[in-house]
Amino acid sequence: MKQHIYSCGRYLIYKATRISRKQMIACCVLSLSTFTSHFSPLRAQDTVRRLDEVIISSSRVDNKTPLTTSTLDRKTLEENKIAVSVPYMLELEPSVVTSAENGAVGVTSMRIRGVDATRINVNINGIPLNDAESQQVYWYNIPNLGGMAQSVQLQRGVGASNGGSAAFGGALNMHTFNTATKPYATADLGFGSWNTWQYGVVAGTGLTKHGFSFDAAYNGLNSDGFIRGGQTNQQSLFLNAGWYGKRSMLKAIAIIGKQKSGITYDGATLNEIETNGPTYNSRGAYYDANGDFHYYDDETDNYNQQHYQLYYSYLINDYWSFSSALDYTYGYGYTNSYKDDKNIKKSFSSLYAMMNPADSISDYVYRKIMRNDAYTATLSTRYEKDALSLTFGGSYQLYDGKHYGNLVWVEKYNAISEDNPYDDWYSCKGKKHDATAFAKMNYEFSDRLNLYADFQVRYISYGLHGTDDKYGQLDYDTTHLFFNPKVGVNYRIDDQQRAYFVAGISNREAARADIKEALADGSHMNHETMLDLELGYQLQKQDFHFEGNLYAMLYKDQLVANGKVTESGYSLMDNVDKSYRIGVELVGGYRFCKQFSLDGNLTLSLNKIIDYQYEATLNDWYTKTVLDLGTTDLALSPSVVGTLVATYRPVDNAKLQLIGKYVGEQYADNTSRDEVKVPAYFLLNARASYTFRLRNNNEIECQLAVNNILDHDYRLSAYIYGTYDPSTQTYDNYHYWFQQPGINFMGRLIYRF
Repeated sequence: MKQHIYSCGRYLIYKATRISRKQMIACCVLSLSTFTSHFSPLRAQDTVRRLDEVIISSSRVDNKTPLTTSTLDRKTLEENKIAVSVPYMLELEPSVVTSAENGAVGVTSMRIRGVDATRINVNINGIPLNDAESQQVYWYNIPNLGGMAQSVQLQRGVGASNGGSAAFGGALNMHTFNTATKPYATADLGFGSWNTWQYGVVAGTGLTKHGFSFDAAYNGLNSDGFIRGGQTNQQSLFLNAGWYGKRSMLKAIAIIGKQKSGITYDGATLNEIETNGPTYNSRGAYYDANGDFHYYDDETDNYNQQHYQLYYSYLINDYWSFSSALDYTYGYGYTNSYKDDKNIKKSFSSLYAMMNPADSISDYVYRKIMRNDAYTATLSTRYEKDALSLTFGGSYQLYDGKHYGNLVWVEKYNAISEDNPYDDWYSCKGKKHDATAFAKMNYEFSDRLNLYADFQVRYISYGLHGTDDKYGQLDYDTTHLFFNPKVGVNYRIDDQQRAYFVAGISNREAARADIKEALADGSHMNHETMLDLELGYQLQKQDFHFEGNLYAMLYKDQLVANGKVTESGYSLMDNVDKSYRIGVELVGGYRFCKQFSLDGNLTLSLNKIIDYQYEATLNDWYTKTVLDLGTTDLALSPSVVGTLVATYRPVDNAKLQLIGKYVGEQYADNTSRDEVKVPAYFLLNARASYTFRLRNNNEIECQLAVNNILDHDYRLSAYIYGTYDPSTQTYDNYHYWFQQPGINFMGRLIYRF
């Protein structure tokens, strides 16, 4: 049975006079006692809707707010679930470029306007999801997170204020399942390339006469992966229990994810790809004592992430509402890595200090472990009356993380006993306090004109203490106090058109890996500041829609990818004094008839560093020199990104789509050299779906996606390292790439009852 939920979040409340078979099924799935589905007349549909929306009102915006947004409703998210990770579910949105190490089933990420994932604020129901230290979201830790969402809103630019790290490229606001009006259940099973299996079950009771509702979702993904050694096993569980009163709502949510995946973040050189094939991966390769070649079979990334959340919202009266939330996030994970005849001193100085120098060159297996706990509390109050809307709120997060490691095996010792002398050969603790307060106002001067203001104050205290695996002793403390204001106007030209302008300032601190790198070099990592200016126009008609948006993102001390990565695959950043991203985003669509429509978007941009000072390593690998390269292109920031989607519906329950995605050329670092250029690529994908209508309003939907149907050979940049010869003014670089898959497919069957 379909959920009776509209994309805007409003509910269709009705009365039932008996217990249906579908209610019984949902109860069995959730192991709940039977119930009746009579609705109290006190629970009007507007009250239920408002109670759910109060939770996310502090982080969401509507069409009266002068911000550049796009929103995916539940129906669209269900259709896009055939893309197995959130970045690929969003890849058709304006200015979004996705990337993957392993054919879209392992580590995936996305950039918005060229800005990387560490500067995209992601929250679930207003609670930050970004890791406090890396400031990143690892989507494969919780598979099908998008499938747990009622809607997802993507805000490009500075975004609306909420808790957590600041938004520099955009904010992604996810709202989990709304309460359904009737019991429901859905099961899906998918199979695709690389022996990929995707499966899931979702069930809910609907709203009972006593105001309770329960939802559960279990999802899994197993795949051999496109890259050798890229096998993955991912599972997630979502539990939601809610109670709705006359004016209040209490909701508890648990989101649990577990994954074990092969390590694929090293990439490969062009020579390695051409010699060994497109699926080549050097991780775990070694030669034994007899000179025979092997791969270590436990070269893996393992992580367990758990979120436990409690929400309460209250309608004080017709004008005031209140919302609060508590969250505890637990994370534990580790990576196993094999090093073949490597110099431990060169890789891990703190470990070398513990070893016999004669044993420092050896085969060895090391394990890097992370354990973290995060506690978050949020509060917000909203006032709406006549022309005025006010929101006041704040959040506080305490993050406590530990990074440590040990040697699992050393060849020269044959084995390491239980009293392993290299247990905890490094141990570093990070603690972060993040407190945010904000106030937002939207005032309507007339039926056409309204003013928007958003002011955020954010205080951060961060400490990093202990021994690091690579850099030895760390003793670092810092504090930041940021003020992030936004002011804009929204003008409704008529019922179909609006224009808006917004100016905002955002500040963001450096991530843990960048801080460590700066400490090792004896330098200092500055926080970055951005002034964002947006001017937009929207037209919405019955069969035609158009959006145009001009943006200018002007930076001071922007943190930009320098082309290098850490041992764990994190892209390292450098501060650049002055830089900018200026562009235009065009979005449009036209429905020619009931059966056929075209939709597309195009982003044209200039992404530059002014007077770039590049620090190059000389041929001795120790001495460095600074090169003045003038104005250069920002790394991994294509100047052209476009999407075109043709949709044909031969009958009401069938849909065919042809999807084209173009990403222009970009550079792996900030030097604008031809040898670090990533060529442009164009992908043509196709999707088809057909829904069989069964008795009792049940459905079976069949979906098929064929990606890269032209079998285009393309690759994305991984990282670069090498030296510079000042006498010849030439570079000797090693460029590593992420080879992308050719033609591939995924098929799904979905049963709704």
